[in-house]
Amino acid sequence: MIGINQFQKLPFKKKTVLIPVVAGFLGLVAYQARHADDRSWSIYKADAESTSYSPLDQINATNVNQLQPAWTHSYADMKEGSRAGSSECNPIIVDGVMYTTSAKHWAYAINAETGEQIWSFDPFDGAEGGGVSRGVTYWEDRSHSGEPDKRILFTGGDNLFALDARTGKPVPGFGENGRVSMNVGLRDDPASISVIPTSPGIIYKDLLIMGAEVSELYGAQPGYIRAYNCRTGKLEWTFHTIPLPGEAGYESWPKEAYKYAGGVNDWAGMSLDTRRGIVFLALGSPSYDFYGADRKGDNLYGNSVVALDAATGKYIWHYQTVHHDLWDYDLPAPPNLVTVKRDGKAIDAVAQVTKHGFVFVFNRETGEPLFPIEERPVPASRIPGEYASPTQPFPLKPKPFARQWMTEADLTHFTDAGHDSIVRKFRSMRYEGLFTPPDLKGTLMLPGSRGGAEWGGAAYDPASTVLFVKSNDSPEIQSMKKVDPEQEAKDQTVFDQGKTLYMTYCVACHGKDKNGDEPNYPSLIGLRSRMTREAALDKIKKGGGKMPAFASAIKGKEKGIIAFLYDRPQNSAKITKQETGQTQKGADKYLNLTAYGHFRDPQGNPALRPPWGTLNAINLSTGEYEWQVTLGNDEKRQASGAPETGQEGSAGPIVTAGGLIFISGTQDRKFRAFDKKTGKVVWQTTLPGVANATACTYMSGGKQYVALSIGGTKENPSGSVMAFRLP
Repeated sequence: MIGINQFQKLPFKKKTVLIPVVAGFLGLVAYQARHADDRSWSIYKADAESTSYSPLDQINATNVNQLQPAWTHSYADMKEGSRAGSSECNPIIVDGVMYTTSAKHWAYAINAETGEQIWSFDPFDGAEGGGVSRGVTYWEDRSHSGEPDKRILFTGGDNLFALDARTGKPVPGFGENGRVSMNVGLRDDPASISVIPTSPGIIYKDLLIMGAEVSELYGAQPGYIRAYNCRTGKLEWTFHTIPLPGEAGYESWPKEAYKYAGGVNDWAGMSLDTRRGIVFLALGSPSYDFYGADRKGDNLYGNSVVALDAATGKYIWHYQTVHHDLWDYDLPAPPNLVTVKRDGKAIDAVAQVTKHGFVFVFNRETGEPLFPIEERPVPASRIPGEYASPTQPFPLKPKPFARQWMTEADLTHFTDAGHDSIVRKFRSMRYEGLFTPPDLKGTLMLPGSRGGAEWGGAAYDPASTVLFVKSNDSPEIQSMKKVDPEQEAKDQTVFDQGKTLYMTYCVACHGKDKNGDEPNYPSLIGLRSRMTREAALDKIKKGGGKMPAFASAIKGKEKGIIAFLYDRPQNSAKITKQETGQTQKGADKYLNLTAYGHFRDPQGNPALRPPWGTLNAINLSTGEYEWQVTLGNDEKRQASGAPETGQEGSAGPIVTAGGLIFISGTQDRKFRAFDKKTGKVVWQTTLPGVANATACTYMSGGKQYVALSIGGTKENPSGSVMAFRLP
């Protein structure tokens, strides 16, 4: 390339030939300059360290109140009349292109400045798709001359896909025509199982390291961690989260457990120290979640932070946060890789938030806790055959960010009858605080299985070493019942009849998973805790509000629809389609009939006094709280003159160098910005739908954007992604 002085000395004829070339080069330079920061959010949760931190500061605490919508891209991949979808995707941005997934699990490439679609890809080939999808992974190869090989790696159903990032077309040389079955490489016959990842994998050099979501029921698959070659799709290594004979941790299970035990999976994502070549896992509970007589022992590596050599999958260290889990206290989010200050020194560390409200902080290389952790005695199980761990780990710092204890004084009083009902229920249950095991009498569980922390996880600010984490305060009830195989088979027939009715008449509004779409279509999960069977049957027959009457449709099949509504699928004899007969022979089975349901009064009001959701700022260098504020507001249940109620939510915060925290996910449909120093709300807007997704922020065209996925609505069931910027 010639310099400007040489260009000026050229004769006019040569100048006219070179002008377009020079202009093109300068245009490319200008484009690259404009998009220099376009990789500031090129990985799920911002970076390999899962910090959810952005160094961008164009949008800051002084001007965020001017933030306004820049563009909205509406998906159109759902059939007319479909139920509105819920999107949990955290988009990534690479070189001016946003890559994201819809509620139906399609992959999209979108112009990050304008919101215009570049391409879309349907992983289900026109069949009905869906399921949880939290994002995609970007990989590129610049090892050869010419254009780099750029790929989008993501899962649709139980398949892993490699797409050309420019065109959205499957890469022929990857697996079989661009796809690899995630069912291959686990314990059982790939044709009889279905493993569906929900969170994107993470890249180490030419490896894509993947976790997966498996069934949480009897007969589930083990959640092995696997690494695939980004070029070919070849399975390069596997880490057995339920150890095989001869592997470390095998002694913490019954001898034959590796043949039948399941779970212990990384469904929420992972983090990576690229310099050290260490990948950090956040593993879930063993299955069945609430009864473990067939898995006596601590059950490594269930509920553990695990460090592996990213190149080989070899074990480095672990720490188990819950022994022999009976509460579904999965580690719900990727570990945050952080750096804390101690005695004037910087220590690279791992911070793991949990569902039961703790933050565990470890030395990144050794796994040594940076704050003291005590093993404390906890209540024993009274269910026949169960052996609850006699102790559990309690960090002394930081203090829990979620409530772990409640009394009658903490029960709500929306109506006299409702209060009396929950008081009677509270008194009837076994409750001895955190880690009270499931009991045939019924057990109160606080925090419940949906919080403190959820899959959105925490955001880390490296400037202040403060960790920001959303917490849910939502108790639930465990109701255990022994499975009678003969009666269960009879019940299954009735249950299946009810399921057919539900899938015919109810699924459009309340969804396949019964989660509904609040506030228009209420969740039916945990219905037994807030409505009697008689009241529910009366409602079904007579209808009311938006709900039509179904008296004629269910005539003669009343027992079936009630069985389906009040006993979730795991409560049937046909426990899971993944069951292969390899559960321990002769073992009793107990089921939690109210798993994942809220503790509410008969009118559906929360039984625990607010706040029901908070945002917390924890200094990881000191272990002390900077602040805690409520997040979200239920105006209908907010008492006159009372503070905001807070609300549950699964989305996580992001934090920026501009001094801001952005977070969505509450049912009030608000998208908020907080001052990261004070916890004060400095901007908020009402979204067109519930944004149950973590936001992202990026630079494109010289402008900083904040964007997030938004769930579907009646008018737009496919949902959308929406971006904001300054004027």
